[in-house]
Amino acid sequence: MSKTKKSAETLAIIDPASGKGGLKAVGGSMSDDWNSALMEQTIRSIWYGSDPKPERINISRQAAATAMIGIAPKDEIEGMVAAQLVACHNATMECYRRAMLPGQTHVGWNDNLNHASKLSRTYAALLETLNRHRGKGQQKVTVEHVHVHDGGQAIVGNVETPGGGFASKSKGQPHALAHAPGTPMRSTDTPREPVPVTRDEERPMPDARRNVTGRAEGE
Repeated sequence: MSKTKKSAETLAIIDPASGKGGLKAVGGSMSDDWNSALMEQTIRSIWYGSDPKPERINISRQAAATAMIGIAPKDEIEGMVAAQLVACHNATMECYRRAMLPGQTHVGWNDNLNHASKLSRTYAALLETLNRHRGKGQQKVTVEHVHVHDGGQAIVGNVETPGGGFASKSKGQPHALAHAPGTPMRSTDTPREPVPVTRDEERPMPDARRNVTGRAEGE
């Protein structure tokens, strides 16, 4: 008996960077195979109705492609998030539509609205993920100038007062700033010359007691 050898299937992997990226505006990749597959997945997530017309199908597909291009994915990760955003939006609007069908029961109305609400939260989470990936969720605060006059102090943090209030958090923190005694920080203001002030000469204080002439008794 002759033994037949099963040929192992091989997959040729092509570096996406070597592609032309003609459809990168849709899927964010230099590989057009990836972009086309992602666009096909997005289109399949659209519900065209029970009796779709060719014109309606074409409009829906063009709308999905326009949304993907508007999101402008820069890489494969952003392309996947963009595809899920389009699919999630379509599913959300379909739930809202079914909730408002004529003759819809209260149970069906409530279920569809609950599904739409969950999908809306998913959409918001996807959008936040995309913004974080693009670095839009980070905030940076920069302190450029700190002016401290002679004899003053500059402290970053809460200050504890004898009568209560916030506890001081500046001690032991690396970001705390303090003005060291004996090393004053120069101010950009122009120094002014001291002006002598003439003092009043010493004058005797008048006696606070006054002689009051009293009236005689009986007057």
